[in-house]
Amino acid sequence: MKTILVPTDFSPAAENAAGYALFLSQHLQADLLLTHAFKVPAETRVAVQAAWPLEDYEEIKLETNHELDLLRHKLEHEVKKEVYPPVYQSRITGITELGDVTTTIRNLVDQHHAPLTVMGMSGSGLMHRFLLGSASRDLLEKATFPVLLVPAKPMPNKLNKIAFATDLSKTDIDIIHSLTSLARPFNAEILIAHITDSKYDPAEHRQQVDEFLNEVTCKADYPNIYYRHVQSMDVDHGLHWLVKHGMIDMLAMVHRTHPVLEKLINGSYTQRVAKYIHIPLLVFPPDTHDVYF
Repeated sequence: MKTILVPTDFSPAAENAAGYALFLSQHLQADLLLTHAFKVPAETRVAVQAAWPLEDYEEIKLETNHELDLLRHKLEHEVKKEVYPPVYQSRITGITELGDVTTTIRNLVDQHHAPLTVMGMSGSGLMHRFLLGSASRDLLEKATFPVLLVPAKPMPNKLNKIAFATDLSKTDIDIIHSLTSLARPFNAEILIAHITDSKYDPAEHRQQVDEFLNEVTCKADYPNIYYRHVQSMDVDHGLHWLVKHGMIDMLAMVHRTHPVLEKLINGSYTQRVAKYIHIPLLVFPPDTHDVYF
């Protein structure tokens, strides 16, 4: 049985992400694994600067397990509120781990063969916990699996159209194939969006586009795939336009980093998009192969 991993710091943003993960799990026929990673205050840098009492590991674990149970019961209550039975009755479990968020998530993904990790784009929590906002940035740099970042505001339970932003790299064809396994249960459209700057001449690259789309058709075997060229002053503005005017419910991208100097100044496209996007952002590592949701 498939498992969707849902890291949480118990903030409103993380709780909202868990609710959206539940919506996905019922259609993907997957179970949910809620997880919280923590560090004992005595092991953190902040503890050196603050007069905190030393909390026992077991006490912290009991506290976080209690909060996980509260979140699990709340999600189960949401399922029971539905007028009609859900497509699939997702089993919801929780686990508390000692350690940093990124390492914990990577270990659990490997252990449960989780095809998808869903987490909030920003979060907050007690000072002895890792903040999910900073953890998500670190995770994007190290993840070898898809990560779905959900905005802090409540998301509607719908998935009618997914946009995949591509530079027509051949490696993106496998990712589009994987994306069809997410779109199919919803009968959702997949919009392949090729975003370029104003200097790009579509006529000069017509053959490249045709070859890319032909390979997509052969590999993906999904009827609801469409192509659109989006030309803007630069890729950042094109992505912003797509999110605002493309009438999409989710944006999917490959997390490709820039050269070191540019990365230090601006970060990746993925990180910059996450600052303003108001819909879920699905991030694939660049070497994704045969991921089925």
